[in-house]
Amino acid sequence: MIVLGVDPGTQVTGYGVVAGENSSSMTLIECGVLRTQARDPLPSRLREIHDGIAELLVRHRPDVLSVEDVFYARNVRTTVTLGHARGVILLAGEQHSVRIHETTPAEIKKAVVGAGAATKEQVQFMITRLLHLKSVPKPSDAADGVAAAIAYIMGAHLEAAVRASR
Repeated sequence: MIVLGVDPGTQVTGYGVVAGENSSSMTLIECGVLRTQARDPLPSRLREIHDGIAELLVRHRPDVLSVEDVFYARNVRTTVTLGHARGVILLAGEQHSVRIHETTPAEIKKAVVGAGAATKEQVQFMITRLLHLKSVPKPSDAADGVAAAIAYIMGAHLEAAVRASR
């Protein structure tokens, strides 16, 4: 199974492509960030994010697109703008007929570290251990995208499905 994990953002969107069937068979294929210019109009930035995700979907042909869900920022405008970025990412997945899974930050942390309140450093440490990497993927947004992919493989989608069925 190949999973494209995405940490949405309008300035920096992190992504990670991970292959594997379980925690003992995971391999990092690619990770990085899609950057947009803050001075560009929001619609242009959203197009860049959409096109970047679409290109990754074509290049890697993942089975699943695992997208980090919105966290609720203190600033409502930030939350709404982040929602726009998530929207174009979800649209790209739908246009490429990829199964989409949305995961909260706490679910990602719980799947990767074992605790939903884990720190960013703990998540990054576990990413390096689980994928047998020499160093943490940089920048941190890329590591967050990798974590979203790992979380899906580690079964975060199963927990969400059980919760939704209740």
